[in-house]
Amino acid sequence: SDVYKRQVSTQSTWDIKMDKPKTEIEKAHEAKEEEDTIFAKIGRKEIPSTVVFEDDLCLAFRDIHPEAPTHIVLIPKKHQGLTKLSKATDEHAALLGHLMVVVAKIAKQEKLDTDGYRLVINEGPNGGQSVYHLHIHILGGRQLSWPPGQYHQINH
Repeated sequence: SDVYKRQVSTQSTWDIKMDKPKTEIEKAHEAKEEEDTIFAKIGRKEIPSTVVFEDDLCLAFRDIHPEAPTHIVLIPKKHQGLTKLSKATDEHAALLGHLMVVVAKIAKQEKLDTDGYRLVINEGPNGGQSVYHLHIHILGGRQLSWPPGQYHQINH
């Protein structure tokens, strides 16, 4: 971290630690699997969000750090052990299918169904997963580049 000296008065100097914001990659490598995630709190309406779709099983809201003109996050309200997609079992098939049908509804509602959109599910640290509550990013409203990922060196 960088430390800056700031003159507060003519007689004293204070050291102020300036932390740089963490990148999404750094957040993903530091994230832990936990039951009560920020998405669980959003699903329970303990944390406000801009909701674009909701039913008994899922909730979709606008991402607070959008990567495209339209960037929506779709979550199951109860993650049922689905902290990440690799935890899916046959018992989750109906919920996962429902999420895909809801994506189509949201795409139509947001007028993304004509020109296209991208779905992203981040899986684990190397996949960029920083919240361990299964979620689908719906991105659209502009031409999206391919390939979607870039290589970043991580220093542990």
